[in-house]
Amino acid sequence: MANVMIQYTEQGRLSLYLAKKDLEEHITRVEFESDDKWGGEIELANGAAYYVDPGVKPSFPISVRARRLRAAV
Repeated sequence: MANVMIQYTEQGRLSLYLAKKDLEEHITRVEFESDDKWGGEIELANGAAYYVDPGVKPSFPISVRARRLRAAV
């Protein structure tokens, strides 16, 4: 599992930053996006996917533990 930061960009889109690889990518899909349940599988613009344990929608920016499900294409 990796520590990642999820934040809004200046354009108002969510992005995921992985410091270990100095990688920042736009988030294209979040499995659960309601206020009561946010997280699950998160897909990035580069084709990679990560999993964040679902919970109440957080305030961004936030650092969370994420498990890589799929590498970038």
